[in-house]
Amino acid sequence: MKKYFEYIKPQIPKMSFGLFIKFIGTIMDLLLPWILAFMIDDVVPTKNKSNIIFWGCMMVLFSILAVTANIVANRMASRVAMNTTQKIRYDLFKKILYLSCKQIDDFTIPSLESRLTTDTYNLHQMTGSMQRLGVRAPILLIGGIIITLSLDPILSLTLISVLPIIGYTVYKISKKGIPLYTEQQKATDNMVRVVRENAVGVRIIRALSKSDFEQQRFDSVNNEVTGKETKASVIMAISNPLMNLFFYLGLTMVILVGAFRVNSGFTQAGTIIAFLTYFTIILNAMLSITRMFVMLSKAIASAKRINEVLTAEEDLKMYPIDHVDNDYHIEFNNVSFSYNKKQNNVDDISFKLKKGETLGIIGATGCGKSTIINLLIRFYDPDKGQIRINGDNINSIPFNKLHSKFGIVFQNDILFADSIGENISFGRKLPNEEIEKAAEFAQAKLFIDDLEEGYSYNLTSKGTNISGGQKQRLLISRAIASNPEILILDDSSSALDYKTDAEFRKVLLNNYKDTTTIIIAQRISSIRNADLIIVMDEGKIIVMGKHSDLIKDCTLYKQISDSQMGEKQYE
Repeated sequence: MKKYFEYIKPQIPKMSFGLFIKFIGTIMDLLLPWILAFMIDDVVPTKNKSNIIFWGCMMVLFSILAVTANIVANRMASRVAMNTTQKIRYDLFKKILYLSCKQIDDFTIPSLESRLTTDTYNLHQMTGSMQRLGVRAPILLIGGIIITLSLDPILSLTLISVLPIIGYTVYKISKKGIPLYTEQQKATDNMVRVVRENAVGVRIIRALSKSDFEQQRFDSVNNEVTGKETKASVIMAISNPLMNLFFYLGLTMVILVGAFRVNSGFTQAGTIIAFLTYFTIILNAMLSITRMFVMLSKAIASAKRINEVLTAEEDLKMYPIDHVDNDYHIEFNNVSFSYNKKQNNVDDISFKLKKGETLGIIGATGCGKSTIINLLIRFYDPDKGQIRINGDNINSIPFNKLHSKFGIVFQNDILFADSIGENISFGRKLPNEEIEKAAEFAQAKLFIDDLEEGYSYNLTSKGTNISGGQKQRLLISRAIASNPEILILDDSSSALDYKTDAEFRKVLLNNYKDTTTIIIAQRISSIRNADLIIVMDEGKIIVMGKHSDLIKDCTLYKQISDSQMGEKQYE
């Protein structure tokens, strides 16, 4: 909760004023039963109408002040809760954006989504409730006890004897509740993961008639969440029945003792009426404190989960400048890396590219092609070896500077629910001329011009309202729009027809001569003109060279080429 209090600190002046108003309103509430007792025991017996009207008006005035003060204070509490949670949510989202891929893998995306939504909501509820009830309930509790002591100490002791039992019960229940809510949130993370997978893969699920299977899978995680939630709720729900039990036991004791004292002439009827009202106020204050502990239990569990993300240390650290003078633009020196730190996904990778050269990478699925890209753009740090750009070790290049060098189309890239123009510009505020030029080079201009809205045409999330080939052309447009220093195309032409693919390769050859290009492809035709082609298998480089050399020297490469291009390549 330490991190949470850092966010509350700027709101302290506003909170203090709100709590002061709440204090005034609560005092008004406390005085009403006392005035009622005073009127019954001291004012009414005098039969003085002016006094009766005066004190009656005072009760009405105090009631209005109490209601007004509580409304104003509650509105201020809601505003403080909103502002605090908004800042936490913003910082949490910002932190998530800068987490390394390894950290995202460790936290998992569903868990991060849950922390950004459910956990921040729990903090919002607690922040507002603590301001509304955190002042009111203790004042009503303590103030009620003090006033009852002034009215009748004997009856007060009868009442006070019940409070330690109530306090101990609340403490024990809350102590058990916090771990249970933490477990519940973990189960919720798992459910979010399943829902997210189904939302993303809804088409394939329907196409393969796996709806029943997915319903069973969701039912399993849903039952797990329900079980955890039920367990936590049952434990926390014990508090209210126990409070009611203690309330009625205490109330019975007060009535019995009060009856004897009235008969003995030690107290008056008005005092008993006021006492019963204060007893109700005190018990409601205890119930409010119990509800606060339930909210606090959830909030502490949520704050801990949020704090884990906010305080996560950068695992991709900046290192001192490490420069080597050479003529190479991109250089991999004996690079090895493993995601699980057990078996290498890429092993002893070495190659060099000069500025403006093109590298083609081909190999079976899962052989480590995309991992090379992840290492080059420093999503992960290699376990062994060095990667250099312009002679600089990439671990010494600031992230903004490093990533600004690249234009990238990932294997499973995404388009956003926005216009085509904005998807190409991607927040870089590019002139319309550059956007249209990029679309033309990526062979996307023809289909965009056919749309009635043109570049203002709104895409759905992930571009589901356009074809796969159109989507890939827009992704390529986005990658080349800023004229990048290094262009990475990770299986970006799989949905393009051969003619479109060939036209785009001509554009790269004629218009991006100074851009170093890395192409990961399944088609030999996409990389045959590359300056260097790497053939990979099981994370290792089997062979590398030009297309003409590999056709002669690499049996695997020749087999792939023959199966795709037949005899055309030899013509």
